[in-house]
Amino acid sequence: MSCTPAGLVRAEPHSAISIDYDGRKLPALPGQSIAAALWAAGIVSWRTTRRGGRPRGAFCGMGVCFDCLITVNGRPNQRACLVPAHDGDTVTPQEGDGRADLAC
Repeated sequence: MSCTPAGLVRAEPHSAISIDYDGRKLPALPGQSIAAALWAAGIVSWRTTRRGGRPRGAFCGMGVCFDCLITVNGRPNQRACLVPAHDGDTVTPQEGDGRADLAC
């Protein structure tokens, strides 16, 4: 038995799927959150704040905060830590709150 999380529960992950992040194809496992797939690819920031343009990514990792907002399949304001990756998803970074018409 392997001492990895998958080994400890005797899990056998399904084949990787693919998401498109800002023009790059990234692998993800079925059921894996978009945030986890981005982390696994070395991407830790995918949103900038509306004021100041500061980088943001996952902070709490459980859907309480809103630092991980991202646009998925054209829908802004999706929490990357809660949205499961699906094969063929198109994911793009988000600027501020995802609505340019609300910027001050």
